[in-house]
Amino acid sequence: MPWQRLLEATARLPSGQPLDDWYGALLDRLGEVTPFELAVLGGKLAPTPGLAFLAGYQGALRLLWPSAPLSLGALCVTENRSVRPADMQTRLSGLSLSGRKDFVTAADAADWLLVAAREEAEGQPPRLALTVVRNGDPGVRIETLKPLPLMPDVPHARLHLDGAHCERLAGDGWDAYVKPFRSIEDLHVLSALCAWFYGVGRDSAWPQALQLRLLALLTGAAEVCRQCATAPAMHLLLAALFAEFKTVKPELDAAFAAGPAEWATLWQRDQGVLDIASGPRAKRLEKALSALGMA
Repeated sequence: MPWQRLLEATARLPSGQPLDDWYGALLDRLGEVTPFELAVLGGKLAPTPGLAFLAGYQGALRLLWPSAPLSLGALCVTENRSVRPADMQTRLSGLSLSGRKDFVTAADAADWLLVAAREEAEGQPPRLALTVVRNGDPGVRIETLKPLPLMPDVPHARLHLDGAHCERLAGDGWDAYVKPFRSIEDLHVLSALCAWFYGVGRDSAWPQALQLRLLALLTGAAEVCRQCATAPAMHLLLAALFAEFKTVKPELDAAFAAGPAEWATLWQRDQGVLDIASGPRAKRLEKALSALGMA
């Protein structure tokens, strides 16, 4: 991680443009970066928590799939509020996909879509494949959903697939992709938001002690990013980062309240993003503690 790029003063990229244009401008500004650098440096350059989330999300996708195109992408797993393979109806037959995915992040702006689909033979236990389709290809349709109160600048959509041609990625869709992505996304989104806080803190002259604690979180995240995403140790270390963030949050809230209203309003609106996956994260920690003999 080139920490000097995080520490130096830089102007944020403007908001109010289409997501793919904003992301393209971010890539032009950053040049060639690792997934973690994309999350952190993109988070600092983001004008809103939602766009910081987007930078973290894109970084997570690229750690999951190192061969991902440079353009904006999305992971499509959820069906009817469930990510369990047994609950999925989307099917892969040969290289043809049919089904529906709900609540896909930034799907309308994404150029490529990673889609989890069942591929087991009739009567066999559910087995997932991870596939790639291109937005706009025959049989691929995006249904835009109403913006949510949380991060309205990063909309969600529903993906409809009707015999869409796809590419199948190597490996088991659940074990190699969907399962590890939960932790990868948590880490990269937390990192992107901490970088956003750090940028806001520099501009708003937050107490130096708070800025240093944010840097400590980011340096810890850089080490956690080096761990295997399915290893119990990674889940334990990730939980430690979130526990540390919890102790910093009251200071953050106070700093936002004492500073410019524009930043306080954005954070008040979007701060729930880090609580979205808290339940599954707690379960992973419980399993990790058991596996490490620490329960």
